Amino acid sequence: MGTEFLKIIDSEDVKGIIENIEIKREIETVHLTDAYLRVLAENVHATIDLPPFNRVSRDGYAVKAEDTFGASEDKPVTLKLIDAIGAGDKPEKKVEKGTCIEVGTGAPVPEGADAVIMVEFTEKVDGHVHIHKSAAIKQWIASKGSDVSEGDFLLASGTLLTHDKIGVLGAIGMGEVPVFKKPKVAVISTGNEIISYDETLEYGKIYDINSQTIANAVKSCGCTPVYSGVAKDDYDDIRTHIEQHLDADVIITSGGTSAGAGDVLKLVLDDIGEVFVHGIAVKPGKPTIVGKINNKPVFGLPGYPAAALTIFHVLVAPFLRKMASVSRRKSDVLRLKLSRRYHSSRGRHQYVLVKIENEMASPILKDSGAITAIAEADGYFEINKNVELVPEGVEVEVILLESR
Repeated sequence: MGTEFLKIIDSEDVKGIIENIEIKREIETVHLTDAYLRVLAENVHATIDLPPFNRVSRDGYAVKAEDTFGASEDKPVTLKLIDAIGAGDKPEKKVEKGTCIEVGTGAPVPEGADAVIMVEFTEKVDGHVHIHKSAAIKQWIASKGSDVSEGDFLLASGTLLTHDKIGVLGAIGMGEVPVFKKPKVAVISTGNEIISYDETLEYGKIYDINSQTIANAVKSCGCTPVYSGVAKDDYDDIRTHIEQHLDADVIITSGGTSAGAGDVLKLVLDDIGEVFVHGIAVKPGKPTIVGKINNKPVFGLPGYPAAALTIFHVLVAPFLRKMASVSRRKSDVLRLKLSRRYHSSRGRHQYVLVKIENEMASPILKDSGAITAIAEADGYFEINKNVELVPEGVEVEVILLESR
């Protein structure tokens, strides 16, 4: 049974439709060791002072600063050495007038001391220390709470927990971290000609490319892909694959979206869900479908790999990042000059894959079915539907394909 495209919709209108899809975010708690590249779900305030005690910041000797006043190379001050402590030790003795305690970097400042003299300006002889330079009060002492005070704001909800941010959480002893639960995204390839990579390639068949490229692109958006395998261009098979993954937060299919006789995804969605979009005024990706089943978004991408990946990054990736509370980095967008002129298709918004060479954007002049177009592509730029020619040397905004 054939299908016909509904009214072709402009890409900006489709983006608006997708932006209005309701998003539900769930929160879970993970151990600090599992928090890398997760998204913080609550604001974090310091639960302790940092440092939590007055801490030595240089190897040397803890002293009373006034005991060192006037010390020089010619006239050193001599203090009695009464103890030695390192990082992690608890001082047992107090610095009295005329005495000092040897200290290592990170050690607590002993009671009575108000300065540290660096070891480079001292000489230890027979239980005494000759000091050749005077010390200022609080010299080489990191005061309790000088970095962070208890209650201070540290990290905002929505922060991507990179290694440095996790270090901050570790510093306040936060072992359990509230994060947004990663959305689960089912990935389904469709097509009678598609086979798994572990099957024998027969005449007329091609290996499944989209499931792996799309699944890994899903990961880059902070989501968890669930591979569903290959569905035939058959109503019952496609419906079965989709219904097996109604526990997922989003369903993405590739193939089975055009108005051909063997394409049935729209029929399935009409029966068990709703179709918002069937046909976009873009190149590549005109037959893209957007709909929902049980309030779960369904994105039907084109079957050609380059078209599927392009539409994923243009329309689906922003939605998934929003759902996962992952922001696109500013560094993912570059302004580069075009290495050669490019003729566009008037009347359709176009997304052109490019390879970045010699700090210029080189359009990839291959059709959307070419596998090497994916391998070569570093990003894409947009051409307005009313533009027919983009001249060589014009600066364009290149959106990089990798977001994380």
